[in-house]
Amino acid sequence: MCEASEIGGKLLKWYDANARELPWRVPPGSALLADPYAVWLSEIMLQQTTVTTVKPYFADFMARWPNVQALAAAPDDAVLAAWAGLGYYARARNLLKCARVVAENGGVFPDTEAGLLALPGVGPYTAAAIAAIAFGEPAVVVDGNIERVMARLFNEPDPLPAVKPKLKTRAAQLTPELRAGDHAQALMDLGATICIPKNPRCADCPLKSNCAALKAGTAPELPKRSPKKPKPTRRGIVYFAKRHDGHVLLETRPPRGLLGGMQGLVGSDWLESGAEFAPPFEADWTRSSDEIRHVFTHFHLELTLFVTLAGEVNPQAGTFTPPVDPNSLPSIMRKAYLAGHGMLS
Repeated sequence: MCEASEIGGKLLKWYDANARELPWRVPPGSALLADPYAVWLSEIMLQQTTVTTVKPYFADFMARWPNVQALAAAPDDAVLAAWAGLGYYARARNLLKCARVVAENGGVFPDTEAGLLALPGVGPYTAAAIAAIAFGEPAVVVDGNIERVMARLFNEPDPLPAVKPKLKTRAAQLTPELRAGDHAQALMDLGATICIPKNPRCADCPLKSNCAALKAGTAPELPKRSPKKPKPTRRGIVYFAKRHDGHVLLETRPPRGLLGGMQGLVGSDWLESGAEFAPPFEADWTRSSDEIRHVFTHFHLELTLFVTLAGEVNPQAGTFTPPVDPNSLPSIMRKAYLAGHGMLS
């Protein structure tokens, strides 16, 4: 524990002087704790997403829905549209579910890791982060940055993901009773700015004299990773139809599944074997010469796009709506929407 105390002291001293200024944070060492709503919102947004990408989304959400009650009262469509571009849209749906549960409890977030873990869309990492940062609980916070710091600090040779439990145990050994939130954020910042994946800046690290991987010369290769399985490719069909009054055929996707509840072009399921899907109405459809491509976490997607100028028709799927801001659509649908517009312009 003596080494843990030494590491913690060095880390907090470094953080006090070098903490990143982020809109959801309070200054290091502040007597105030961070706003639980802001911490929760930022942590949900930051899952699988970078700080640079999240900042404008966070500012927009806070301006439109400055507290959890306001977010809970917001229409689903407005929140999903504001989320467009952040990806992983199940997070947005769970965000609304969670906000409404908290709002029903008087707008007060649980102040323990266990209580937070019971909320919709809040997993072990997010619960620990909110508990530590917003409530000062000595919860063990382990994200990708912290895993990398632990793997190098203790020179853990086993590959991810199998080594994750051991890395969490290492992080638990270092977690202090006091300033737990600052400790967690210090490790996050150290991983994001110094102990970076490639070419770590070991000479600038406050923990360099404690780092077993630096002494062993293995820091750049840690953490090791098990070989990834190749991603399969799924294929589908989408239809872009625009009337002479500018209205575009759109549909709201089913509430469950990828892009659930989001607006998009009428189209087929996405299948590895390819898909067949009849046009939503009879017309002179033109096939795009290029596929619309997108990469999801677990697969590649290729969509075949068909476009047409429509008259007064009654489509079998979707509804003709006024033109939308393409940025309100999820990324793959935005690509298809813009490509369709381009073909008809």
